[in-house]
Amino acid sequence: MKELNKRTAPKSVAPERIIQFGEGNFLRAFVDWIIYNMNQKTNFNSSVVVVQPIDKGMVEWLNGQDCLYHVNLQGLDEGKAVNSITRVDVISRALNPYSQNQAFMALADQPEIRFVISNTTEAGIAFDDSCKLSDKPASSYPGKLTQLLYRRFKTFNGDPTKGLIIMPCELIFLNGHHLKDCIKKYIELWKADFGADYAAFKEWFEKYNYVCATLVDRIVPGFPRDTIEEIRERIGYRDDLVVKAEIFHLWVIEKAENMTVEQMREEFPAEKAGLHVLVTDNEKPYHERKVTLLNGPHTVLSPVAFLSGVNIVRDACNHPVIGKYIHKVQFDELMQTLNLPMDELQKFAADVLDRFNNPFVDHQVTSIMLNSFPKYETRDLPGVKIYLERKGELPKGLVFGLAAIITYYKGGKREDGTEIVPNDDQKIMDLLKNLWATGDTQKVAEGVLAEEYIWHENLNKTVPGLTAAVKGYLDLIQEKGMLEAVKTIL
Repeated sequence: MKELNKRTAPKSVAPERIIQFGEGNFLRAFVDWIIYNMNQKTNFNSSVVVVQPIDKGMVEWLNGQDCLYHVNLQGLDEGKAVNSITRVDVISRALNPYSQNQAFMALADQPEIRFVISNTTEAGIAFDDSCKLSDKPASSYPGKLTQLLYRRFKTFNGDPTKGLIIMPCELIFLNGHHLKDCIKKYIELWKADFGADYAAFKEWFEKYNYVCATLVDRIVPGFPRDTIEEIRERIGYRDDLVVKAEIFHLWVIEKAENMTVEQMREEFPAEKAGLHVLVTDNEKPYHERKVTLLNGPHTVLSPVAFLSGVNIVRDACNHPVIGKYIHKVQFDELMQTLNLPMDELQKFAADVLDRFNNPFVDHQVTSIMLNSFPKYETRDLPGVKIYLERKGELPKGLVFGLAAIITYYKGGKREDGTEIVPNDDQKIMDLLKNLWATGDTQKVAEGVLAEEYIWHENLNKTVPGLTAAVKGYLDLIQEKGMLEAVKTIL
C-alpha cells in the first residue's frame, strides 16, 4: 500500500488565498471539502494555509502527508445510500504559529490572501486582556488575527483592496459579531502600541475588512476507526487523516454590514458550484430553522424512544409508532412556528429525517439526552409558546416530550431491565429525585415547571394550561407505559 503524499498522488497548485485557523476534522470535511468543490467547478482557484490555533495540534500529521487526505461521505441522498470517497488537495501547507511565528506573520504580507476561516471551538472566540501585540503569537484566536491584520495594514500602507473577508465557523449564534467585537477590543487594548497608526488602522479594519456571521451544519464523526482498513484498500493509500462525514452540508453566510450579498457571492462562488452554501443578509431565521427542526425533534424523540425500548435514532424513525411521533412533532408542530417559506421548511425537514435515518451511523438516543432540560428550554420551549399563540392550543407532541424527559429523569429501569441513567446538572438531578419521591405527579409537574434555574421563568404562570397537560401525560405514562401513552396523541 502506497504512502499518501504529493510524490505518490497528484496535488493541484493554486494561489494561497485563504488562511484557516483550525486543522480538525470538521474544517477538513466541511470547509476544505467545499473549497475543493469550488476549485473543481468554478474559477475560484484557491489554496488554504492552515494555522494551528493552539500550541498542540495536528499540523505535523498534515505536513507528513503533504496536506493530502480523503473525505468519506456516507448517508442517504433522496433515499439512496451513498458511500463516496474524495481526495482533498486544497491545503498547501500547515503552520504552527508557536514554533513558526515568522512564517505565520508573513502570511499577512501575501497580496493574494483574501479570506480568513476559523473553527477554534466555542471557547475560541474570546477576548483575553493579558494578550500583548508583541506576543509571538497572542494566545487567543482574536488576538492572533488582530496581529495579522495590523501587519497587513502596515505592509500595504492601508490599501483598501487588501482587507480580508473573515468567516468564523464556531458554533455560537452571531459568531462573526462576537469575533469583530473581540478584534475591536484588541485595537483599543493595544492603542499605545499602534501609536500614530491607531486611528488609521481602526478605520481600515472597520471599512475594508468584512466579518461575516455564519451557520455551519454537517455531522462529522471523524476518523473511521471501524472501517479504516476497508477504506485504505479501496483508495490504495495509507491515509492516517481520513475524515468520515454525512452527505448533508449547509453553510449559511450572513454578509458583513459593509458589503452586499452580491459582492459576497461574487467573491465566494460556492452557490455557482452547486453547493448548499447560502449567502444572506440575515442568518437568524436559518439558525432558528436548524435549532428548531433538527435539534428540537432530537430532544423529545430521545426519551420517548428510549423509554419505548428503542435505542438508535434511525430505528426510532422507522418504528411504526415512534416514527409517527417524530413526524408529528417536526411537521405538524415545530414547522408551524417558523417564519421561512413552507416549501423551504419541508425540504429541510425531509433532509433532517434522511440524516436521522442514516444507515451508516448508529446514533444512540442516550447520547442526545445529556442536559435534556436546558436543551428543551432553548430548542423546544420557544416552539411551545409560538404554537400556543398561533393555534390557541398547546402542541401535544412537544408537551408529551417534556413529560417524557421528566419521566426519564425519574431513573429506575426500563421494562426490559435496562438501567435508566439520567445525566445533568446535579442541582436538576436532585430536584427531580426529590419531586418524584413525593409520588405526586401534580407536585412533580408544578415543581419542574416552577424551576427558574432551568427555564428563567415560572412556566406554571407563563404558559397557560401547561401544568395540567404535563401532569396528564405523566399520569398516562405511569399508567400505560411510554409506547401505549404515545399512541394516544397520534
